[in-house]
Amino acid sequence: MEILSNLTLEIFNQPFLLEKRIELLIAVKRTGSISKAAKEVPMSYKAAWEAIESMNNLSTTPIVQRETGGVGGGGTTLTPYGENLIETFEILRNEQKKFLKNLSQITDINTGTLKTIRRLSMQISARNQISGTVELIEHGKINAEIFIKLKSGYTLVSVITNTAANNLNLEIGDEVVAIFKSSTVLITTDITLNISARNKFQGTVDSINQDEINTELVIDIGNNDKIASVITSSSFERLKIEKGTQVSAIIKASDVIIGK
Repeated sequence: MEILSNLTLEIFNQPFLLEKRIELLIAVKRTGSISKAAKEVPMSYKAAWEAIESMNNLSTTPIVQRETGGVGGGGTTLTPYGENLIETFEILRNEQKKFLKNLSQITDINTGTLKTIRRLSMQISARNQISGTVELIEHGKINAEIFIKLKSGYTLVSVITNTAANNLNLEIGDEVVAIFKSSTVLITTDITLNISARNKFQGTVDSINQDEINTELVIDIGNNDKIASVITSSSFERLKIEKGTQVSAIIKASDVIIGK
């Protein structure tokens, strides 16, 4: 069984972006004409014009603009905002396809196994959830090493079982989320320290939250990638860490799990 659904974005409870309208905008961008775009989609010129008027009226920023005169005799073009909407909608549509594919795989109407759908809405308590792209997969006899390129430019390594990697159907280029608990993140102010742990990220202490027993540090490792670590307050005092201090966050590859 395959689960399918069209994607619709609303503004003020009114349909704003629909797949048909996105196809129309793409055709307008390609042809420079509403009438030509309407024929490609296809839809009537009246329906195409009304759809564009509706989107322009609902949006605070124009999406389509008409130009008159000039060397080419005028035409219709997308604004930069309109082009950005197309790209954003495509991102959302791809994520929706991934969700529906996962939903189809865990749902069996015939046997009534619908309770497993609850897994998709599960909230994770792990403090660290960092997105990245799979750049390398190395399989051993039992485990697989997954190399994930982060936005910061660092590569994070996760060791999971081959079974888990196969269940996730991991491939090079997949977007994944690396998940690890803040209590598994070690901190050192000696950024030259050589250790056996696969993951060592240099960064700056962005925020500190301390109580009598524990201290939570948030380390900015670049490009909005941040890692949270919880250490004892006695260790925090001993390391003499302040906001802005350069530190290294250390995470064992076996402590990193992967979500897709």
